[in-house]
Amino acid sequence: MSTLVSLRSITKTYQRGPEQVKVLHGIDLDIETGDFVALMGPSGSGKTTLLNLIGGLDSPSGGEITIEGERIDQMGGGQLSTWRSHHVGFVFQFYNLMPMLTAQKNVELPLLLTHLGAAQRRRNAEIALTLVGLADRRSHRPNELSGGQQQRVAIARAIVSDPTFLICDEPTGDLDRQSAEEILQLLQQLNREHGKTIIMVTHDPKAAEYATHTVHLDKGELADAPLAH
Repeated sequence: MSTLVSLRSITKTYQRGPEQVKVLHGIDLDIETGDFVALMGPSGSGKTTLLNLIGGLDSPSGGEITIEGERIDQMGGGQLSTWRSHHVGFVFQFYNLMPMLTAQKNVELPLLLTHLGAAQRRRNAEIALTLVGLADRRSHRPNELSGGQQQRVAIARAIVSDPTFLICDEPTGDLDRQSAEEILQLLQQLNREHGKTIIMVTHDPKAAEYATHTVHLDKGELADAPLAH
């Protein structure tokens, strides 16, 4: 297995008024290609901050973030935006779907940043929706879908551009237990059968059981980080 994500001495400090709040304290972490990592920890432990750094949504205050051999901590805003569109699929707790668009059009959104023509975008979106079991719902709008179905659309949108890895922030946090299990099974299937590397923040121990590794974060420090040897 090769190391996909490598974090070295990562710190993150925010300015809140006159004071500096240190959220992450010297994080070292390696994630292998094909891993399904659950990032756990109490509220305020820095989980989402760490996820946002790995996903290129934010930059660290110090340290190095290397992904597939690229130092993303050295990239500027424009570079990071381009890098994200090629490498990262995002799945959020509240789906973030466009209410006026059909499932099909929601899934196509990331492809608008590519050079694909309309027919190929439509085809790719259909494949992604089929993969998440929603081919028959592609003309439905979000308000015509259940929470679990909306999250499936969000996952289809995340995988449609075949990203290097998926970032999932509490993907089952807004779902009932049965819908949550179905979403976790789908993520596990994407990991096992399609080789997708997944990094998931969750506070739910049952959700973490679907992952191949669990990493615990507490007060901005890792309790048990897997490091490549």
